[in-house]
Order: sequence, then C-alpha cells, then structure tokens
Amino acid sequence: MQRGRIRRKLGRKMPHDHPADGHRHQHVSPDAGDRAVALAIAANVALTLAEIVGGILSGSVALIADAIHNLSDAATLAIAWGARRIARRPTDAMMTFGYKRAELVAALINYTTLVLIGLYLVWEAVSRFIAPEPITGGLVIAVAGLALLVDAATAALTYRLSKQSLNIRAAFLHNLADALGSIAVIFVGVAVLWFDWRLADPLVTLGIAAYILAMALREIRVVVRILMLGSPPDIAPEAVLAAMEAVDGVENVHHLHLWQISEDIVSLEAHVVTTANDLAAVARLKAALREMLAERFHIAHVTLDTETGAEACDDAGQAIGRSG
Repeated sequence: MQRGRIRRKLGRKMPHDHPADGHRHQHVSPDAGDRAVALAIAANVALTLAEIVGGILSGSVALIADAIHNLSDAATLAIAWGARRIARRPTDAMMTFGYKRAELVAALINYTTLVLIGLYLVWEAVSRFIAPEPITGGLVIAVAGLALLVDAATAALTYRLSKQSLNIRAAFLHNLADALGSIAVIFVGVAVLWFDWRLADPLVTLGIAAYILAMALREIRVVVRILMLGSPPDIAPEAVLAAMEAVDGVENVHHLHLWQISEDIVSLEAHVVTTANDLAAVARLKAALREMLAERFHIAHVTLDTETGAEACDDAGQAIGRSG
C-alpha cells in the first residue's frame, strides 16, 4: 500500500530519529532519563549555593557570576526535565496540539531573566573597576575547583541523553561551557593570590556576562520564532512551494503555511489546485505530495486542501501565507 510505504519512509527519514552527529544512540528509558536529569539539577543547585557562599566570603564577584550562570543551567535542566514529562502527556480536548510548547514558554521566561542577569553583572563589573574590593584568592580557587568537579559529574549524567534529545544536548553543551567558566574563575584566584592583580576579577566577570548575554539573546530568538509560528530557519518556503508545484497533477499551490509546533515537529498546510478529476486521483496526488515533503524537507505533518481550477480561491495568487 502507498500509505504503508510513506510511513516506512517517514520512520527512516525524520531527523529527530537520530542525533545531530549522525551516530546511533543507545535508548535511555524515560524513568532513568528523568532520574539522571534530576541528579544533574541537584548537583548544579548545590554548586550554585557553594559558589555564592564562596563568592561572598572571598569578595569575588566573578565567582558569584559563575554561580548565577550555574543556576541558569540548573533552570535549563529543570525545563528539560519538566518538558520530558509534559511531552509524554497525550493530546486532549483542551490541548489538541499537545503540551510540547510548555517548554518554549518556560524557556522564554528563563532567557529573558538571563538577559537581565547579564546586564546586572556588567553593572557589577564596572562598579568593581571603579572601586575594587579585596579578594581571597585561595578560596576562589578552591570553590572553582569544586565547580569543575560538579561540571564533570553533570556532563557524565547527561551525556547519553544528549544523544537523543536536542534540549538535553543544549544543556550538556552549556555545562561544558561552564567548565571553561570555572577555569576562568580559577585564573582570577591565581592572578590575585600570586600577582595581586585585582582587576582580573571584573574582567572575568565581564567575560562571563558577555557569554550569558550572547547565549540568551541567540536562544531567545529561536524561542520567539517558534512561538510566533515562524517557518523553520533551515527550510525555505519558496523551495517547498516550487517542489510542490513540480509534482505531476499540481496546477497551483497557494496559501502555503509552514511552521514549527515544537523544536522538532514541522507542520505544513496549503491549498492545492489540481487537474485530478476523481477522488482516487486526488488521493494519489496527496500521497505523492506527502511523500515528497517527507523525503526532501522532513515535513511529516501535512494538511492539504485540494481545489479544481474553477473552485480556486479568489486570492489564489498569494502563494505563501494569507492576509486576514
């Protein structure tokens, strides 16, 4: 059957079936994955508290900045943990598209907060340039060394999951970046302890703040684009339109809408003017279009409204989108 072939091809072709690096992953059970992420969250929260205390006792704003960044990673992991559980809920009469966008709403709040935190850290660093404060270098090195150990443990907990989840993979990569931040803070401690170079603290703080702002502003654009029903950045609507109109039996495609329900689910709807003159021919045309869209663009959620030339919409000339 044609539909059976389409389903089998979808099973092989969809990009979220395999990790980004192209290697097959070992499946992690939902419960085991939830436990691993929960442990990673607990480790990051404990590290955040330790770094805040260490930063206050040592007088290092760079250590507090790194603590805040670790807290943001704990929040990222918490979002991923919650999203894993929410995503497993079935669709219902209230949420007919499912619950996958709960993560996007939480991420929007999280990244907006991160922008404010980054700006606050810039203010603190500038204040330290103007009025430097004493720093206990040895304590800074000790707490940052602890941070490196926790970063390694968190990476180990999330590594396997990062192979099968884009959200966990992002958290995993942020954790690796945190390790670099901890190394930078250790540099501050060494610079103060050995050379009494106190300006290293606000300089590193500015670096951490710049990283937080760059990461938050980059990621928030992705979240806003999906929430605004934007087309996927790696799929050109014009290319999709041209490919659809090249299929035999298609005279015209208009009112094409292309959007993401979530990070890994792309949907398409369109009006198709066809030369097919019976229901069987229309069914074959729709099947051919769905197969082509799945193979070439990895679009599996497709809604097509077929029309004859005489029944075409008055504004059928508007190929992409629709006014009003």
